Amino acid sequence: MRKIVVALGGNALGNTPTEQRDKVKHAAKAIVDLVNEGNEVIIAHGNGPQVGMINSAFAESHLVDTNNPEMPFPESGAMSQGYIGYHLQNAILTELKEQNLNKNVATIITQVEVDKNDPAFKKPSKPIGNFVNLETAKTLEKEKQYIMVEDANRGYRRVVPSPRPVGIVEIDIIKTLVEANHLVITVGGGGIPVVKQGNHFKGVPAVIDKDFASAKLADLLDSDLLIILTAVSKVKINFGKPNEKDLDNLTISEIDNYIANNEFSAGSMLPKVQACKMFLQGNKNRVALIASLEEAKEALLGKTGTRITGGNE
Repeated sequence: MRKIVVALGGNALGNTPTEQRDKVKHAAKAIVDLVNEGNEVIIAHGNGPQVGMINSAFAESHLVDTNNPEMPFPESGAMSQGYIGYHLQNAILTELKEQNLNKNVATIITQVEVDKNDPAFKKPSKPIGNFVNLETAKTLEKEKQYIMVEDANRGYRRVVPSPRPVGIVEIDIIKTLVEANHLVITVGGGGIPVVKQGNHFKGVPAVIDKDFASAKLADLLDSDLLIILTAVSKVKINFGKPNEKDLDNLTISEIDNYIANNEFSAGSMLPKVQACKMFLQGNKNRVALIASLEEAKEALLGKTGTRITGGNE
């Protein structure tokens, strides 16, 4: 039996509650197919559209009526974990029954520890929330101490830090459930970012990349395999150019060379290959896969996807 952490990309979740409820059925099928092959599966996922929707809804409600509370970003992340987890575990449980598998599935509201001295806190870079005009951006900077930047020539957005994960607060609970043969949904959206202050974990307004959180989870669970499911079948180089090329296999050294040549986009494939590298550095016998959601089973069988290893084979 192989222990596999599956990281679901945002394309698996949709942008609205109705769309998400429909889309997670496809994710559930892919996940339970892996379980039916005899694998031990742990599920992680993104939350970009969902956490932004929650945070923005409270902010807009507060503008209409100041008696309505604003929602801090860590709490918005917690809400998104519960909301996405509900849809995922509901769909996965249905699929488990469809495939006659006697397993349970549960969502863990997960805090992920970050280092308060992480350089990311001095250089916020992750856009969140709605686009606003320059006047509104200046008001938010003055009244809320937000850092606002122009984004994609569409207006101004708040940016928050994106620190690397250093630990998972609920890891022992996750291990207990996994060892009891349950399916676990955890580190949703990269986890709720927290910093340790004595015996207390304090939530901070930040976004942890879900691929890095998934790699940290897979490492702490000593998983055999990390599968990052995304919108493309394979990792590509020369993306969008006439000489575009799919990569069937990658090694850590090749990843380093491609990164040095700026082959991977910072907002797309770069964190995925970096997360795979981070996972593989924990144990040379591990394997990582990057593949599309629809082809998860085929990727596991070596028929598609990009297989990433720590050696030079």
